[in-house]
Amino acid sequence: MSELRITLGGSERVVAAGTTAGEALGADGRTVIAARVGGQARDLAYALRDGDVVEPIQIDSSEGLAIMRHSAAHVMAQAVQELFPDAKLGIGPPVENGFYYDFDVEHPFQPDDLKRIEKKMREIVKQGQRFSRRVVADDDAREELAAEPYKLELIGLKGAAADEESVEVGGGELTIYDNLDAKSGDLRWKDLCRGPHLPSTRVIPAFKLMRSGGAYWRGSEKNPQLQRIYGTAWESREKQDEYLSFLEEAEKRDHRKLGAELDLFSFPPELGSGLPVFHPKGGIVRKEMEDYMRRRQQEAGYEFVNTPHITKSSLFEISGHLPYYGDDMFSPFEVDEVDYRVKPMNCPMHNLIFRARGRSYRELPLRMCEFGSVYRYEKSGVVHGLTRVRGMTQDDSHIYTTKEQMGDEIKSLLGFVLSVLRDFGLSEFFLELSTKDDSDKFIGDDADWAEATEALRQAAEESGLELVDDPGGAAFYGPKISVQAKDAIGRTWQLSTIQLDFNQPKRFGLEYQAADGTRQTPVMIHRALFGSIERFFGVLLEHYAGALPPWLAPVQAVGIPISDDHVPHLQKIASRLRDRGIRVEVDTSGDRMQKKIRNAQKQKVPYMLLAGDDDVAKDAVSFRYRNGEQKNGIPIDEAVEEIAKAVESRIQV
Repeated sequence: MSELRITLGGSERVVAAGTTAGEALGADGRTVIAARVGGQARDLAYALRDGDVVEPIQIDSSEGLAIMRHSAAHVMAQAVQELFPDAKLGIGPPVENGFYYDFDVEHPFQPDDLKRIEKKMREIVKQGQRFSRRVVADDDAREELAAEPYKLELIGLKGAAADEESVEVGGGELTIYDNLDAKSGDLRWKDLCRGPHLPSTRVIPAFKLMRSGGAYWRGSEKNPQLQRIYGTAWESREKQDEYLSFLEEAEKRDHRKLGAELDLFSFPPELGSGLPVFHPKGGIVRKEMEDYMRRRQQEAGYEFVNTPHITKSSLFEISGHLPYYGDDMFSPFEVDEVDYRVKPMNCPMHNLIFRARGRSYRELPLRMCEFGSVYRYEKSGVVHGLTRVRGMTQDDSHIYTTKEQMGDEIKSLLGFVLSVLRDFGLSEFFLELSTKDDSDKFIGDDADWAEATEALRQAAEESGLELVDDPGGAAFYGPKISVQAKDAIGRTWQLSTIQLDFNQPKRFGLEYQAADGTRQTPVMIHRALFGSIERFFGVLLEHYAGALPPWLAPVQAVGIPISDDHVPHLQKIASRLRDRGIRVEVDTSGDRMQKKIRNAQKQKVPYMLLAGDDDVAKDAVSFRYRNGEQKNGIPIDEAVEEIAKAVESRIQV
């Protein structure tokens, strides 16, 4: 066949046989860096076939960035093997905002090694080596890659088994990408990879190596630990500079750093990984969060319950957690020849409370809530400050309703959740609907799942917020809505969850007497508003960069005298503030006034109250705010009222 008919830009075109995707698109290889052919990403060098539908992939699209970043990972691996010839290759996929590659090397990489690797990468990029794809048979691949033990392990993986190594192998064939010299065409390097890739290394506009660390091969602690190098790559230097500035700002906001600087919490190694302790100032913040939630829940008709930290393991057999969630639970321990476990969630115990006596439809919806401490076995590699811990306190609620009530209850609950988050200063949200897929990770009847999913979808759509689907992300017992909140620098955090569960009530034999006298099974709604108090604490610290609004600040005001003679005046003002419930201190240390101001600023105290001779004479005080602004000579009554109103209204200053 000398001609091919293809579809390009919605129109049918006739091109010569042998035409590549890049030629058909007129791609320059810099802005359009790959093609989507029949819905599948392909290299620009892909030879088209009759009937192909061809679309461009731009470098600045999500798909284009992933291709470019994966190409940068290949360049990094080539640079490593040129500098460290004994390095063995793991895998090197693109990830959000960058890429990584795993290596088996004799010694961990040092900062100077990363500088050398990055310099070598720039040389390779400048050379403009071509990425060239070729199909290989399994045996030929094994022969070519005989010196790469981790690649040999991947060669046998194809189809579904290759999902996690999708950048290496997949589908029904193996491919190797050769890096070829731009002038001579000689082979410079090669890697097992399914592609696609950029046309050449020169197309990578901007990249930077970020850090290195240990990572188990294929994510299993049973496998060897390799050395992983992370990098970032972008479609322009400007975009990369923006991202690096963002990282710099995020580092300033790191809650782990702020927690130490503000004396809020710590992670004593004697306790173990992921087990924080809260210091007195951190305890104040937690108490404010909990008190606020207790008040809001009481107003909304919730009833507080309390459950133990440990239980017989058999409870989690009934609930279904052991077979479906067992890997995330701590190992059992024996008491009186019976296996016990620390609880990873509160819902099975709340079911027992519901079941403790007969229930009537007149009691529903029944809203139980608890600040319940739970414990989950998170792998050491994912434990991260307060946002990923092993011991946490959930502001947990379980609501039991009739099927007729559940739709209205979910809508009301979603409104309640959003209003609470707004009170904490978060204002940008979207929703994620997590549903079941066809895997065996879920229990229950498909019809129940469909009904539950539709009820959640209706409530989410009526909220007016953007709704994003998350297929396969549901809990094993039911679908859920997750509230995703954006913080002050645009990062998204998953916070509140609302899960609809038809399965646990059946497994526990929960019943209520309906109006017609029949026994019916209730529907169960799981709700965690903060997710966990620890995680939400960390998110708020980063959102506010440690400068918590006055109502949450551990110290809401500090008195700073110009000299010791002015201390009694400030003590009088402090007494007035304490009468209004304000947490106030007077700095009577021997430091100079300017040092006291700096100390208060470092502690991010919302209000600094300064007093000198003029303030004492006028029965006034001077305000200095966290941003450096100052107001002088404010009458004491007015000053007390300003602080008290800011706390009561939960505003930021």
